[in-house]
Amino acid sequence: MMKNEFDVLIVGGGLAGASLACALRGSRYRVALIDRAAPRVAENWDARVYAIAPACVDFLRRCGAWEHLPHDRVQRIERMAIAGDAGGSLDFSAYESGLDALAWIAEGGRLAAELWQTATRQPNITVLSPAVPASLEMLENAARLTLSDGRVLHSSLVVGADGANSWIREQAGIQARTEPYEDVGVVANFSCERAHDGTAFQWFRADGVLAWLPLPGNNFSIVWSTPQQHADALLKLDAQALATCVAEAGNRELGALRALSPAAAFPLRLMRVKETVASRLALIGDAAHGIHPLSGHGINLGFQDAAVLADTLLNLPAFRDCGELAVLERYRRARAEEVAMLQGVTHGLHQLFGAKSVPLAWLRNAGMSVTGNLPFVRGVMTRYAAGLI
Repeated sequence: MMKNEFDVLIVGGGLAGASLACALRGSRYRVALIDRAAPRVAENWDARVYAIAPACVDFLRRCGAWEHLPHDRVQRIERMAIAGDAGGSLDFSAYESGLDALAWIAEGGRLAAELWQTATRQPNITVLSPAVPASLEMLENAARLTLSDGRVLHSSLVVGADGANSWIREQAGIQARTEPYEDVGVVANFSCERAHDGTAFQWFRADGVLAWLPLPGNNFSIVWSTPQQHADALLKLDAQALATCVAEAGNRELGALRALSPAAAFPLRLMRVKETVASRLALIGDAAHGIHPLSGHGINLGFQDAAVLADTLLNLPAFRDCGELAVLERYRRARAEEVAMLQGVTHGLHQLFGAKSVPLAWLRNAGMSVTGNLPFVRGVMTRYAAGLI
């Protein structure tokens, strides 16, 4: 075997890319994971936290990373309370649905760092960092990736896990259709006066969608999807004013708040990719799709991409070429329906709750309340959100 020859070359060491590498640990595949830099862990609470569905937690356990996260940095969501903008409401309970948790809240940087460390410990995985791709060429029997330092890597399969602005996707000539939302996502962390009891809150408001995600202790993180002008105003507030604004927006549900981190913002957009596979190429995570964060499914779609692609490769007979288009089409078909459905649902909800007409306000809030009063429907929705059906 020549040096720098691999079976699977993963470009992008974030959550989706690193989890794919770890899912292939101990397999016959020679895996390379490359990124510009290793992930860093925030000194306090990470500004970006994720609600990870139970099915994806099971995948992360399979990757060998979840059990190594500190227990005091992970929070179980036992209940979710959703309020409309005109009296509608929905309430989901893990207990009523027979689940241990609706989801688990984990910090993005800490989880990425643990996946990265897990990958570095595997004999069949080579971690290359810092490493910056310079050119990509698809040959008949392999892909050739040249790095900016002159190193040349050959691989049967290249996986683009390098985010929404994917360099791999661009080099492959795969078109992405992007529809920017007028909103941006504002994130920050707070301590609260009253215990949250593992409850996540979400309000559909005139100024956007506000989510409170519980953290261990009397702490929580927010994601406020709101118009740019309002986001700019939030970012200019000092710590006390921001805490007061967030408390009032959430009806002081948890009492007085204290800011633990400054607010930060990120753009929101819907992104549909024409093709997620080509000969010797597959896209996963944000390189393959983008959705509005109001459902909390973005990172879960990425983990499911990694899980399905890993299973596709692990179930492949040893004599098959893992870069064959026919093989990669199995992955594409397996992921297409869920991604399209969630993109449609989240986009539709954004449009519905963004509309200001009185009849639509009545319709959307009435729909929430009717759903909340149908235990069977509510239970099915809960289990789907948990990734169990």
